[in-house]
Amino acid sequence: MMDATKYKRNYFMPPEESLEWTKKEYIDKAPAWCSVDLRDGNQALIVPMNLEDKIEFFKMLVAVGFKEIEVGFPAASETEYEFLRALIDRNLIPDDVTVQVLTQARPHIIQKTFEAVRGCKHAVIHLYNSTSLAQREQVFKKSREEIIDIAVEGAKMLLDLTKQDGGNYQFEYSPESFTGTEVDFALEICNAVIDIWKPTPDNKVIINLPATVEMSLPHVYASQIEYMSKHLSMRENVILSLHPHNDRGCGVADAELGVLAGADRIEGTLFGNGERTGNVDIITLAMNMYTHGVDPRLDFSDIPKITELYEHVTGMHVYERSPYTGKLVFAAFSGSHQDAIAKGMHWREEKNLKDWTVPYLPLDPHDVGREYDGDVIRINSQSGKGGIGYILEQRYGFNLPAKMREDLGYAVKSVSDHMHKELSPEEILGIYNKEYVNIKTAIKLDECHFVQEGNGVFSTAITIKRDGTPKIYHGTGNGRLDAVANAVKKHFHVEFKLICYEEHALQHGSNSQACAYVGIEAPEGVVTWGCGIKNDIIDASVCALLSAVNKVLDKKNIK
Repeated sequence: MMDATKYKRNYFMPPEESLEWTKKEYIDKAPAWCSVDLRDGNQALIVPMNLEDKIEFFKMLVAVGFKEIEVGFPAASETEYEFLRALIDRNLIPDDVTVQVLTQARPHIIQKTFEAVRGCKHAVIHLYNSTSLAQREQVFKKSREEIIDIAVEGAKMLLDLTKQDGGNYQFEYSPESFTGTEVDFALEICNAVIDIWKPTPDNKVIINLPATVEMSLPHVYASQIEYMSKHLSMRENVILSLHPHNDRGCGVADAELGVLAGADRIEGTLFGNGERTGNVDIITLAMNMYTHGVDPRLDFSDIPKITELYEHVTGMHVYERSPYTGKLVFAAFSGSHQDAIAKGMHWREEKNLKDWTVPYLPLDPHDVGREYDGDVIRINSQSGKGGIGYILEQRYGFNLPAKMREDLGYAVKSVSDHMHKELSPEEILGIYNKEYVNIKTAIKLDECHFVQEGNGVFSTAITIKRDGTPKIYHGTGNGRLDAVANAVKKHFHVEFKLICYEEHALQHGSNSQACAYVGIEAPEGVVTWGCGIKNDIIDASVCALLSAVNKVLDKKNIK
């Protein structure tokens, strides 16, 4: 049995009520973004990226629109040191991009960090030391004052080395394990660092409050952030940053509520990569804002390409259900869902709407480089007539009558159920052609001629091969199709009535073909469908009728 009694809530509420964030409905502008995909250990990959992979990933982050990119912990390993030097020495950092480097508040590590960053046009030196109660008691065995001294001495060293180096550096401080730190103490140590750095409007400092380990419900984190935002020294010259992890699966909620609570900046990764359960997923955050009509200032218009590169260089796999990015996040297999999506799509086209309100799709898949017929409407044994009809319409130009779509739906689902697999659009088209189009079994049409007798009456002479020999059959009726139907009924001893006829051009332009659909009803009430595709609409309608009749005769085993 599991024993929950050994756990307690190891987080701390702020010393005063901090709930102003609850009055805000949504995030009205994007925060500053900092990618930390390339930091120490490439965020805990099983096989860390090599130098060229890291450079390729860096270029992709720049292309997406990141203006701040943490490129690693150069004092932690030679690989990270060489990566930073390669970016600088090869002049790979655009002028409008700032790289960020991570360093513990330890003198020899700070020293090597400055060696690594020398010559960089713009850089953030990110200083941190752990402040949580558990770390102070169990790991460092130090008092609050001693922990503050570590941070203050590190902050002073950054100032001194910057003066010596003459570099263009911005400073960042993180009380690591903030979520396990008493909030009043976190404020005290951050303000002590701020007092050393003395930020100005032209040289702001970043105070980063990481959910190093996610310990509380998101509303607690938001209250902690709001308290810090209200009480930080020189707040107007401080960029308040968040670095949420995802241990409780609430990293996105932490970040969003934290921004409502006053945060100006988010550190995170693409696809939520990172140690343990990962960092907050910046793609999800950005696209959440996008679907609320807010420009995230990051370009995720080609998610498949970004995903391909990410999986290649990291060796990780993007889960099929990951928001916005997974292969199945737009997929609708359910018949009712497919029907609603198809009708929603038609509604937008008919009304010429700009606003996106399609049922079951909070985002237009085209906005992130996905396709409706391949990514949204997916066909298996659970699918319905709406989705199957939509694929045939969008991919191949067929606009089937409603009852014919239902008939096709049963045929397609039967194949999928028997094969135990999803069917591709090509396979669906194959089923449709086999079951309905230009069927020539018992009745093989050679020619068909009409004479208008007057008063809407037509006579026909149709040439049909039976047993390999052409024979001519005659019939009359109120219209061409009725004349053919009467000839077939008379000579093939089959009874039916026409209940549906529809036609349309199958393609646009000079190569368009005519497409006709016919439904016939037998005396016992069974409806059978056929489709004809020809260059001429009359020929197409006759082929559609004979396709339906052939299906009836096939069932009766008439040759």
